[in-house]
Amino acid sequence: MRVVVDTNVFISAGLKENSPPETAIHLVAANHLFLKSTITEQELFVTLDRPRLMPLIDPRFRDWLRELMATAELVNITERIAACRDVRDDKFLELAVNGRADLIVTGDRDLLALNPFRGISIVTPADFVQSGGR
Repeated sequence: MRVVVDTNVFISAGLKENSPPETAIHLVAANHLFLKSTITEQELFVTLDRPRLMPLIDPRFRDWLRELMATAELVNITERIAACRDVRDDKFLELAVNGRADLIVTGDRDLLALNPFRGISIVTPADFVQSGGR
């Protein structure tokens, strides 16, 4: 499957080991293809580098994410989308549509409210884990 993972899932995974977000990321990494855009990757690393998060997230997790992002498929965004209540979340819809994703994993209620979006399932990390990563 082609999967988009929202920034909030990565951050939650870094903050709490053995949590549904961390398990979801590992399931995607082991079994599916991560999709990224320049903007979503930039948001992830800018967020991780925030001073209040720096001491809370293990440097090994950061390094692992950098390796993971190096293997993710970079998607060129040609179709713009304005569908989410929070316009800052439209970038994940754009990535999913332009990258022909099968799934978006997010903890964001505004994105979850759109499930499904153009045939793309939008699920929480807990639901993704409960489904066995399918």
